[in-house]
Amino acid sequence: MNDPVNRTMLLVDIEKFSDRDDVEQAFLRRMLYDVVDRTMERAGIDETLRLRADQGDSVMEFIDPNVPVPQVLRSVISELPAQLKAVNRMASRGAQMRLRTVVASGFIALDERGVWVGGDLNHACRLLDADLLRAALRERPGDVALCVSQSVWTGIVRHHHLGIPAEEFHEVTLASKNGPLPAWLLGPVPASGQAAPSPGASGPAPTPVPDASGERPGPAGGTEAGPSGGGSASTSASAPAAGPAPAAAPAPAAPPPAGIHFTGGAPAFGGSLVIGNQHGVSGGRVDGDVVMGSVGGPPRPGRASDGHAPADATPDQDAPSPGTGEAGPR
Repeated sequence: MNDPVNRTMLLVDIEKFSDRDDVEQAFLRRMLYDVVDRTMERAGIDETLRLRADQGDSVMEFIDPNVPVPQVLRSVISELPAQLKAVNRMASRGAQMRLRTVVASGFIALDERGVWVGGDLNHACRLLDADLLRAALRERPGDVALCVSQSVWTGIVRHHHLGIPAEEFHEVTLASKNGPLPAWLLGPVPASGQAAPSPGASGPAPTPVPDASGERPGPAGGTEAGPSGGGSASTSASAPAAGPAPAAAPAPAAPPPAGIHFTGGAPAFGGSLVIGNQHGVSGGRVDGDVVMGSVGGPPRPGRASDGHAPADATPDQDAPSPGTGEAGPR
């Protein structure tokens, strides 16, 4: 392998190249070569100062370091889109093409099989193949999407050379199989990606979140009225204390335990199993419910409707009748 040499790298790739048939692909390859050659010629870059590597649907140009990088960038920013537009105007819809481009710099070497290799070249290829650059081309009306490496931004773009609009480049982080790659994208960042903050730039302050009282922290430790406070002035006065919380509703009373309940009379039980409705129980095994007194039937002579003697009854009238369930203990 030869010793590495320093080169400016221009990588150009055709969008959706594999979706075309063989005839269209052959035509697009010829058109791609023509567009790149005309762009370099218009920039004054002689063919002897360029080395080319064909990648099928893309082409890589390795430009001599004696060619100023701003000269290469200006041609890619302005001349390449113009040449591409001229070609697309004369082609059918199926033969038109859109291009992803990358400008990077670094060291490359030629191995014994005539293939260019190097870590900087691998980095540039991953930028060209990044999903964010594909999305940038897909979401913009123009036919070219350009991304530059971090080294090109630091050494060239950020210095605002003539014809290089540094303010239109946005810092992005591109995903790759070897981890995130920093880069700078010309034009708007696609909705599917996010621009990273520029070096030294501070983002907007986070919006304070209102608390339960409708206020949010102020800039100096006070509070600001929320949407319902009628203003946004900062104040250090504490909000009035909230009223006492309403008392919890009492728990429902537990149902009374199962059992037999009496509201009058003098009932007594002794040695009988009672099942079913029975009147006049005097002992033994019976089936049904035992009804004490005259519940559910006509009162006995001299008794009130509830089965008891009137208030002015004599002791004999108030005595229980023999043979009824009102008898005392047996």
